[in-house]
Amino acid sequence: MHETTTLLVEVGALLLLLGLLGRLSRRFGVSPIPLYLLAGLAFGTGGILPLNASEEFFAIGAEIGVILLLVMLGLEYSASELVGNLRSAAPAGLIDALLNALPGFAFALLLGWGWLAAVVLAGVTWVSSSGVIAKVLGDLGRVGNRETPVILSVLVIEDLAMALYLPLLTALLAGIGLIKGGMALAVAVFTVIAVLFVAIRYGHLISSALSAKDPEALLLGVLGLTLLVAGAAAKLQVSAAVGAFLVGIALSGPVAHHATELLSPLRDLFAAVFFVFFGLVTDPRDMPPVLLPALALAVVTMGTKLLTGYLAARRAGIAEPGRWRAGFALTPRGEFSIVIAGLAVAAAQPVESKLAGLATAYVLITVVTGPLLARLPDMPWFKRWLRQRVAARPPAPVPAPE
Repeated sequence: MHETTTLLVEVGALLLLLGLLGRLSRRFGVSPIPLYLLAGLAFGTGGILPLNASEEFFAIGAEIGVILLLVMLGLEYSASELVGNLRSAAPAGLIDALLNALPGFAFALLLGWGWLAAVVLAGVTWVSSSGVIAKVLGDLGRVGNRETPVILSVLVIEDLAMALYLPLLTALLAGIGLIKGGMALAVAVFTVIAVLFVAIRYGHLISSALSAKDPEALLLGVLGLTLLVAGAAAKLQVSAAVGAFLVGIALSGPVAHHATELLSPLRDLFAAVFFVFFGLVTDPRDMPPVLLPALALAVVTMGTKLLTGYLAARRAGIAEPGRWRAGFALTPRGEFSIVIAGLAVAAAQPVESKLAGLATAYVLITVVTGPLLARLPDMPWFKRWLRQRVAARPPAPVPAPE
């Protein structure tokens, strides 16, 4: 009973604080994400007042937060739009992997950490945070922008790539050999294809089974289906985020519209919990020794992410402002980077001891600065610079008359 009372007090106090921080951020017109992270650092491991009783609650809430963020993004798009975007964004996905995984790989080798740590750090720097980016797009009102499908395509390709990368990485870290690693990879590939096939082929049947006229039944049905598919995907070594996103893609029509309205408050609640939990499990004392290397790595790879988004949006025919919005939006790293570093820490064979601290500091730098950078294209001075940049370009050559 005492533990339950303590849990209620800790959770209630922290949620109240988050509400006040959210209101403060809205008043100043900034994203609340950095404030949520700082609150987690203040009350987490090594903070000024550690909250021990509620850590498990926030851990579960954080997983639900990422799942809800992704299913809400999926509800905005149809299965045909997803397939079309993935096909057109496949080259951008390859560029993304080369520009962002290679710096992490090379950085680990430069530090003398060995090839296994290099493979781990390549994954840390490669993948953007779907949860953070989804929150930023919602906060800035950009979900309906022309560049948003490009951003989502890059994120989905990254998440699908993680379905292949994580089983292989787990096999390498465990030293279980190529045969078992190949089997885990085959299961992951089959699961992704099966879920994508069901979402595209039978999505209309799933929508018809859920009534848009009964809000309570619709909320429970959509939430239950999302958690079920996400959990099953995670069990099969596939990203839970991918499973949740595909559930959102499968739903359409009035069901998708009403589900968006019903799930929005839950998404906001658990998204805040996700960012707080990230800070709660981070010990600030581990970061100072690796802060400068993490900062250097963050500067380089935020630049490569900016280039990734810019090139992907340009290839899709997006105008100059949208290209910059896409590039800046992709800069934060988050949940996958922490998962990858966590696998390395828990591995049977030792990986570089400073890797966890470096990954944590790196992710925190990108998560705090990423939402701030995403606002730059909306700044008046940035818009003026873009207009001057476009005006300075030479006019396109006029074809000679025949």
